Amino acid sequence: MAACGMDLVSGGASVIACLSNIGPGLGTVGPVDNFAHIPSFGKTVLILCMLMGRLELFTVLVLFFPSFWRK
Repeated sequence: MAACGMDLVSGGASVIACLSNIGPGLGTVGPVDNFAHIPSFGKTVLILCMLMGRLELFTVLVLFFPSFWRK
């Protein structure tokens, strides 16, 4: 999120909020602001974080290991 120009608190809080699906974060993505100011690349990263948080990280990792699919 630092590549999108976000400060450490806002970037870290937005990733944690999306991974754990807890709602608003801190800083510029806190309860009084929203995610509208984040560029498209940052929103794509956060979408992937939401998917990993919802499906659990291990389920997402299984998709990328061909040895699992060969069994």
